[in-house]
Amino acid sequence: MAARKTAPAPAEPKAKTAEPKAKPEKKTKTAAAAKKAPREAETVPGTPRAKSTAGTRTAKTPAAKKTEAKKTGAKTTGTKTTESRSARFSGASAAGKTLVIVESPSKAKTLSKILGPGYVIKSSVGHIRDLPRSRMAIDIEHDFAPEYILVKGKADIKNELTALSQRANGVLLASDPDREGEAIAWHLADLLGVPLDRECRVRFYEITAHAVREAVAHPTAIDLRKVDAQQARRILDRLVGYTLSPLLWNKIRYGLSAGRVQSVALDLICEREREIGRFVPEEYWNVTVKADTPDGRAYEMKVDRFDGKSLWKNSLPLLIKDGAFAESLLEEIRANPIVVSEFRLRESRRKPQPPFKTSSMQQEAARRLSLSPRRAMRVAQDLYEGIDLPGRGLTGMITYMRTDSLRIAAEATEACRAHIASRFDSRYLPPQPNLYTATGRAQDAHEAVRPTDVSLTPESVKAALTPEQFKLYDMIWRRFVASQMTDAVVANSTLLADAGRAGMRQLGESLLFEGWSAVWPLDLKGDRLEPAREGEPLTFVSAEKEQKFTRPPARYSEATLIKTLEEDGVGRPSTYATIVDTLYDRGYAEKNDDRRLQPTALGMTVDEFLKKHFDRGSLASIVDAEFTARMEQELDEIEEDKRRWLDVVKTFWKDFSPTVETARDAERVPLPEPEPIGEDCPQCGKPLVKKRGRFGEFIACTGYPECRYTRAILAAIGVKCPKCGEKEGGEIVKRRSKKGKTFFGCSRYPDCDYVAWNQPTGEKCPECGAGLQKKGKTLACPECGYKAREEVSGA
Repeated sequence: MAARKTAPAPAEPKAKTAEPKAKPEKKTKTAAAAKKAPREAETVPGTPRAKSTAGTRTAKTPAAKKTEAKKTGAKTTGTKTTESRSARFSGASAAGKTLVIVESPSKAKTLSKILGPGYVIKSSVGHIRDLPRSRMAIDIEHDFAPEYILVKGKADIKNELTALSQRANGVLLASDPDREGEAIAWHLADLLGVPLDRECRVRFYEITAHAVREAVAHPTAIDLRKVDAQQARRILDRLVGYTLSPLLWNKIRYGLSAGRVQSVALDLICEREREIGRFVPEEYWNVTVKADTPDGRAYEMKVDRFDGKSLWKNSLPLLIKDGAFAESLLEEIRANPIVVSEFRLRESRRKPQPPFKTSSMQQEAARRLSLSPRRAMRVAQDLYEGIDLPGRGLTGMITYMRTDSLRIAAEATEACRAHIASRFDSRYLPPQPNLYTATGRAQDAHEAVRPTDVSLTPESVKAALTPEQFKLYDMIWRRFVASQMTDAVVANSTLLADAGRAGMRQLGESLLFEGWSAVWPLDLKGDRLEPAREGEPLTFVSAEKEQKFTRPPARYSEATLIKTLEEDGVGRPSTYATIVDTLYDRGYAEKNDDRRLQPTALGMTVDEFLKKHFDRGSLASIVDAEFTARMEQELDEIEEDKRRWLDVVKTFWKDFSPTVETARDAERVPLPEPEPIGEDCPQCGKPLVKKRGRFGEFIACTGYPECRYTRAILAAIGVKCPKCGEKEGGEIVKRRSKKGKTFFGCSRYPDCDYVAWNQPTGEKCPECGAGLQKKGKTLACPECGYKAREEVSGA
């Protein structure tokens, strides 16, 4: 089909590479299987427990050496390799200094300012070795030995680090303090000949001068338990992805793929869609009564009782089933005086919420800031690695952002309490620090996500931050400070009144003492309710009935999906942000107009196939959240040294492999039919249909390949383009990015390149004159930051 020129979506940061797609292959041994591997206790290709000593490397087969040489650009002669470009790196700059290797260049820049001239800081730019993308590269027959190769494009980095390490006084490996970071440190140690028992590993949980110098002064050995857990996860994901993907190609369509965690997420989204499809709306009626008193107190009550029996069920008046009964209630109320039967006032204390962990930070960033999980993590990474502050230089603003712990260091807690005492009176500071404990199997080595220095208030650093950085830092800072403040005190009031046989109720909430809500929003569900006396008559003002229908369960948002996965024990802090993006990339799910996750027809087809063959009842229930949660628990037990990684992988494969073999015998699944749009092709007259390609849905001719007519799907929103609308008549149309996200662009693209993530309203900003955009229920200006609550007619 002819290539279509589509409007580009607003720029987003590049994502980390998702699990790659495999090419179909026959059952053959990997290169690492060229000779029989020794027992696990001995040297095994790519096994963390294999001992490494200075000047030696982990054993590799000739085939594996040849593969690595090809990746690095080295010349090969038999089994010997010669790095042809290593002479370019003399390593002289590291002579007499300590070499510190981190993951990202921006972190290297911050550390250079802190550690000074006695250190050379270099970046590996993420993983330096990994499994090849073109094949499984797991030697199943020989204890699942992985075949690691140098990541494409990393030859120069590897050669430079090798040269520097040979001239340096010592090497410190300072990759991120999680499993992935520990694995990166292990790969670097193996490549550079650093003994695994040497104290070469430093972990920065926050990048401040004190924390960095303290970590450098007390290095430890690489934690091989973490490396084992990471390798087990990597091997499991590779076994699932590179086994299921060819299966899906054969049974559904070429190019499809499946993953261990993503399959659970897809099933949650699809199962919710099935619930919505099965849902039958139930009619009910709201009956509302307005009344007041001579002294000006006004009440708006809902009818909730009749003849002393409740009419409400599941927080709705479901027993008022039709308009006739609702009308009879209105007649009963109009015919009888309204008298207060009871007024209750109860004080309740609202405890502060804990500081953020990864999942809760992503959820709140999506809810309050409209940041996707991946975008929130990218901004958090920038804050963690360092911001150039006037008078301070590069400064890490927050602690490490991939964590499931709620623990706060004692020094940080005391600093926060001192800050609260300096800004608020004594009522806002509890006598003792508030302590929080994460539920489930949280890894408590990290702290919660918090500001590194609470004295750096959001307003004091706003000028140094981008708008997104400021919003996220402000949210993290406020949540942390609020977590150490006293409870908020709320008055909960209930008014009960009767009119003949009909009973009414009104609930109210009001804030008696703000406590922690002085810095973090407290969402009250009701308005202040004026007190009333038992037996007091109320004057009838009006009454009305309103027909309603129950609603189906809501589709997941990115935030609620992450919350559900976390509650089910699926995934880890490091994986939450990539899960939804992977489903977008594969065309399995998309965002609808309400920014909720909706499965595509292809996603439903894939999920139905996986549920049929890999759901509960099968030996390897990879779409079952409970099964996947048990796998996560086993990975945690590997890190805790309670289980061997090889035992976990072997057990999984023993159950998974026969399940796959059974699925291979299944019949081919028909693809969903393209949706007709009721138009004929203007070129050949054949019907047009809606299809899905790499960049979302489009209109195409059913006469393909003889007829190659296509066009984009454009939905005008009735607003002129802010850039060219006045002169050229361009209109704003709704489009979809290749990840399924809705964005807005000009109908005159490519002649006009206007794009925006938020919906333009056609209104002008009262402060700067730029076009306003709609963000939820707020009108916002992208130029000057002006915000206003959207006015809704009838509200």
